[in-house]
Amino acid sequence: MMTRRAPTPDRARAARSRSPAAPATPTDSGHVPVMLAEMLEQLAPHGAGIYLDATFGGGGYSRAILEAAPRCTLYAIDRDPAAIARGSALAAAFPGRLHLIEGRFGALMELLAERGVRALDGVAFDFGVSSYQIDDPARGFSFRHEGPLDMRMEAVGPTAADLVNRLPEAELADLLWHYGEERHARRLARAIVAARKAARIDTTAQLAALVRRAVPRAADGIDPATRTFQALRIRVNDELAEIEAALAQAIALLAPGGRIVAVSFHSLEDRLVKRAFAAAAGRAAGPSRHDPAALLPNRAATAAPRLRLLTPRPLMPGAAETGANPRARSARLRAAERPLSDRVAP
Repeated sequence: MMTRRAPTPDRARAARSRSPAAPATPTDSGHVPVMLAEMLEQLAPHGAGIYLDATFGGGGYSRAILEAAPRCTLYAIDRDPAAIARGSALAAAFPGRLHLIEGRFGALMELLAERGVRALDGVAFDFGVSSYQIDDPARGFSFRHEGPLDMRMEAVGPTAADLVNRLPEAELADLLWHYGEERHARRLARAIVAARKAARIDTTAQLAALVRRAVPRAADGIDPATRTFQALRIRVNDELAEIEAALAQAIALLAPGGRIVAVSFHSLEDRLVKRAFAAAAGRAAGPSRHDPAALLPNRAATAAPRLRLLTPRPLMPGAAETGANPRARSARLRAAERPLSDRVAP
């Protein structure tokens, strides 16, 4: 099992010099990583450690980790083949240090074990949909762009259009309520079922217009279609189960002194992070149904470490960042650390 070295004085000064309120700079592609300074401060990458960016996306976190710890090795996972393809340029810029893995982070323990990795000095998560996916009309994630009602992060399985056009009214209402926390779920489900009898709902524009007619605009000014699109995206990609599984496995892989940082964008994600961290810190009962103990025979990898919460309350982006990047406004960051004293007996 690896041990965590204390940051050098120079690195400690650099971490302190970062302003959490300062907006992140875009990557070469224009992607703006959310709460980048806060993520680096909490993860504190250093030395020749082994790290995981479990949600590669635009590569913003990966680049920052590799630059902050010039001798570290980083594994990066993404289920979207397009993200992995985009990452090839970044991997070439850090030869032998960045290893891209196509797959679901809910299987991160298995994916890393196949590459001989059974312990990590740090793990970063940036949940939700990436800017690339939102901004590409052909992916169907955004109600602001006309496109096919798809929302799949991989080109497999049912699309959002399949769910909208096939689910019974009661099941559709439950989906909107549980995954979108839509207060008008039943009314909206009735409207969708009535509309699809006349014509199939196949585009983002069709669905967004339907939702705006059926759901009153909230006082906060958020588009009425926001919760519906969130709910469908989560269901299409089974996101909550993936997050729960990934958190359990990431915690199990932390080396003594290792840190885990998770950035969430809505209450359903943040609730899972809070629950997983609290349970590992001894503040909540009940193991996850995704307990990774049976996945690998290596005891050092499967032992359930105890965590120390680094953020008793979630960190939020500063005004400068939300002003420059409105998509950051709902972000919440939580971090935890496996204490150095938490070692597995031989």
